[in-house]
Amino acid sequence: MPEQTAHSLPSYLNPDELGPWGDYLEQVDRVTPYLGKLSKWVETLKRPKRILVVDVPVELDDGTIAHFEGYRVQHNMARGPGKGGVRYHQDVTLSEVMALSAWMSVKTAAVNVPFGGAKGGIRIDPRQHSQRELERITRRYISEIGLVIGPMDDIPAPDVNTNAQTMAWMMDTYSMNVGVTSPGVVTGKPISIGGSLGRVQATGRGVFVVASEAMRDAGIAINGARVAVQGFGNVGGTAARLFHEHGAKVVAIYDHTGAVYHENGLDIPALSEHARETGGVAGFADADTVTPDEFWALETEILIPAALEGQITAKNAPSVRARIIVEGANGPTSPQADDILASNGVTVVPDVLANAGGVTVSYFEWVQNSASFYWTEGEINERLEAIMRDAYASISATAAEHKVTMRTATFITACSRILEAHEIRGLYP
Repeated sequence: MPEQTAHSLPSYLNPDELGPWGDYLEQVDRVTPYLGKLSKWVETLKRPKRILVVDVPVELDDGTIAHFEGYRVQHNMARGPGKGGVRYHQDVTLSEVMALSAWMSVKTAAVNVPFGGAKGGIRIDPRQHSQRELERITRRYISEIGLVIGPMDDIPAPDVNTNAQTMAWMMDTYSMNVGVTSPGVVTGKPISIGGSLGRVQATGRGVFVVASEAMRDAGIAINGARVAVQGFGNVGGTAARLFHEHGAKVVAIYDHTGAVYHENGLDIPALSEHARETGGVAGFADADTVTPDEFWALETEILIPAALEGQITAKNAPSVRARIIVEGANGPTSPQADDILASNGVTVVPDVLANAGGVTVSYFEWVQNSASFYWTEGEINERLEAIMRDAYASISATAAEHKVTMRTATFITACSRILEAHEIRGLYP
């Protein structure tokens, strides 16, 4: 990774342990030569606007008091309120949340919705806690970060290990604290309290839409195309279902329980039912088991990493034999792996474009909350697909113009929009 100058690296980070934030910084460095006069503002992209680290104390069911570390990072809000999910995971770090918030800034700008980038997290293993404990933890976390969130300030959403119920607790806690029901403070809520139809499947649907566009550009028919998916939750599961319904052969699924494979295509509805009943894809009768290394090396037309970040690295990238990678997860491919894949002729449709369907429908939900007027699911899906296709077409044209990868083209488009907002607004005072 290029050496970071003293003025580009916040003092609270160890330069030898940058983690995901280091990957993001390298992506910004790679795009800087294409920003022209806007490059004078590029340091703005390398420093989060605001970082809040909070203690989240809670009384557990057995009467003991436990403390968890919580984060809310607002990376950039030049184009609108902060927007980004909250994840509950035992390995959450500040570096990770910073990077995710920055990628949200890029993502919202890439699809041109009027939000900035933010992200949150609590370092906790939710599997070790009851539903009542998770509710108390959620409510305390929102009470702690309540001073920086709000419908016009920063709008959380679901992420890893959080869901519509989590958002309901968040919305209720914030509303009780401000004294008025405020559905627009979060997105991804249950429909009964202002959630949007189509939100749960939105990210996976967006992945399918941009994958279809990339396949068309590459001359690959969906019918009969081989697809492998890492992750079988809302994102990977929805993408797999849509590919299956359109005639593709989803030959492999890899989740936290293992990887299963069938050369003629897995029965996705049956596999979904098996995963619901058993907790994962492992043990599915009508499939073979493959190792993680074998999964990444499968010969496919489409590979969709839709789990956590850091999955495709310099170690396994040389073995990837997919023609197109469509990133459903955030940050699944390292910069070094990007270079290897590009040299091997593998097209990567980056996360900041491919998985932007979720934030796009979150924007629709926020708009509907503001207007108290709600659209049909058909309207939601139609608007989503139009935005995703337009974004893909614009970024694909930029990639061709500059002869760069889709990731660099996405960063050129998004960073230009963010920095143009900074230049037009200027500095105050």
